[in-house]
Amino acid sequence: MAPPDSPSGSSNSPALAEVKFESLGLSKPMLKILARRGYSSPTPIQNELIPHALLGRDVIGQAKTGSGKTAAFAIPLLEMLEQSSNAPQAIILAPTRELVQQIVTEIEKLIQGLDVKVRGLYGGEPIVRQLRSLERGVDIVVGTPGRVMDLLERRALVLNEVYHVVLDEADRMLDIGFRDDIERILRSVPDPHQTLLLSATLSDDIRFLARKYMHDSIELNLSRDEMSVESIKQYYITVDHDKKLDLLQHLLQKDQPRQCIVFTRTKRGVEKLGQRLGRKFGGVGLIHGDLAQPARNRVMAGFRQGQVKILVATDVVGRGIDVEGISHVFNYDIPEDPENYVHRIGRTGRMGRDGVAYLFVCPDEGDPLTNIEMLTGKPIPSFKLDGFVAHTRRAPDQREYKEVYRIGF
Repeated sequence: MAPPDSPSGSSNSPALAEVKFESLGLSKPMLKILARRGYSSPTPIQNELIPHALLGRDVIGQAKTGSGKTAAFAIPLLEMLEQSSNAPQAIILAPTRELVQQIVTEIEKLIQGLDVKVRGLYGGEPIVRQLRSLERGVDIVVGTPGRVMDLLERRALVLNEVYHVVLDEADRMLDIGFRDDIERILRSVPDPHQTLLLSATLSDDIRFLARKYMHDSIELNLSRDEMSVESIKQYYITVDHDKKLDLLQHLLQKDQPRQCIVFTRTKRGVEKLGQRLGRKFGGVGLIHGDLAQPARNRVMAGFRQGQVKILVATDVVGRGIDVEGISHVFNYDIPEDPENYVHRIGRTGRMGRDGVAYLFVCPDEGDPLTNIEMLTGKPIPSFKLDGFVAHTRRAPDQREYKEVYRIGF
């Protein structure tokens, strides 16, 4: 483990197998909780972030997807809470309600037996329930910036006693337009306070936010191989548009995935594909932005419990969903933004497990395929199909497209 004042998060780290939670400065009650919850050894982001956070330092953490970052900030946060005062002592901001719910679930696992109350604040749930929870008293609030601002403006949420602030998926929150809300929330938190900022990428906007609202922060970069996603086997398949459904069904029957996510580009595509798959396979669930929150909760609960084997979704679940049983990701529609590809396939290969990601590419989609390869830094191999013809039309082979667009790659 790097010493507390080390400028780098990983350069001096010992092999992960040598590191135990006992070496991170955690209390005996927390160590018992971790043992009870099945936490054996810390992941790299937990190993690096926890000691710095326990010292009260501001930390910028860049970690690869599926790295255990929720526990990395939740564990020290719980260690540092004062005796319950019924007013929030910590606020965690996240970009989507699914991620908020996931963080709340993770924290609830860690506070069993402790006098700590946590509440998720997000849209899609009647606000009166959240108002009642806040009236009864909450130690940790986890929310989307929009709903948190709504409650601040109603004076239902008061941040006067907050000392710990966590910005999770900060890059994503900025991408979807929450910058103004985030800054207003940060200005509502009294100084001094501790800020932990977690992000998959460290853009200029992220660094500007950090310079403005963080003090003497340490930067931990544990995602230098983020774009290589080494534990995931990636393949592309050239397929005629009208054969995509047959190809997907063929692969589902051939590979028999434990659990998988099938990504489509549109909400209508989710509905249409989900209905068709449901006629042939059991355990199919659907999620998109227009689905009512109670329905989304039911689908995600079924997915986490393993009852939903095939989840058809838009990019609403491209980030922030951490289900370890996902063995396959199918990019039924190629994403328009190449970064979404990285976030999609990051749903598999979690916590060091192997995963498989297929990318369906129609003959006229060579350009977005090459954009993905340029982002990830290496070519995606084609997958050789046995007993199935996916591409029969007379059109330039996908490799011809790639050679044209690969100039300068």
